[in-house]
Amino acid sequence: MQHVGVVTIFPEMFQILRDYGMTRRAFEIDALDLDLVNPRDFAENTYRRVDDRPYGGGPGMVMMAEPLDRAIDAALAHAKDARVIYLSPQGGRLDQAGIRRLAHGPDIVFLCGRYEGIDERLIEARVDAEISIGDYVLAGGELAAMVIIEAMVRLLPDVLGNDQSAEQDSFTDNLLDCRHYTRPELWQGCPVPETLLSGDHEAIKRWRFEDALRRTAQRRPELLELLTATRSDDEMRDLLRRIAEECNDVET
Repeated sequence: MQHVGVVTIFPEMFQILRDYGMTRRAFEIDALDLDLVNPRDFAENTYRRVDDRPYGGGPGMVMMAEPLDRAIDAALAHAKDARVIYLSPQGGRLDQAGIRRLAHGPDIVFLCGRYEGIDERLIEARVDAEISIGDYVLAGGELAAMVIIEAMVRLLPDVLGNDQSAEQDSFTDNLLDCRHYTRPELWQGCPVPETLLSGDHEAIKRWRFEDALRRTAQRRPELLELLTATRSDDEMRDLLRRIAEECNDVET
């Protein structure tokens, strides 16, 4: 079972994970355990405030260290060896390899900031890593935490029903996914590729791999550099050369 703790002032937002889709299934089969901790429960002021004005002036408010520190302690009481991860646009940008490491690594406590951010002293004292889901700014870390949790859940045993679904996702082996088709065979004059109708499993497997290479070359060519670093056989070089020529022909 993957245990995830979340420190957030909006724990109600995470109910959607229990109610819908594959995350709901993860809860039903006990593949995922989610512990939500509200730092407001540890605020010592009358109004349960967890933010204050920043030293040095400026707009916005900053989340205070003390209630967050106590909330992290509460979350770690359920997962003593968990890593504390702060969701921040200043963190390292997450990719599929990172998701795989999180899914198969130790338990996690996600720290969700709000307002202008968190007192830096708390980050230095308690945070093991900062992670970003993209080069943009959200109002808080809650949606980022939910994105990561859903991506992780896909990799947990028995959640998808067919473990090969996760193995064939985009970014596995540094490739985008191939194209997919379903019934009818002809839709608005567009047919399904003949190879997928052939019943020849080896030919289908080869078509899907080549199509994934082609799509990656067209849309995310920088990913191919990572692929060629791990695969340098003659067949791969020939495929990449042919696909590169096709892409050049399309551009001209």
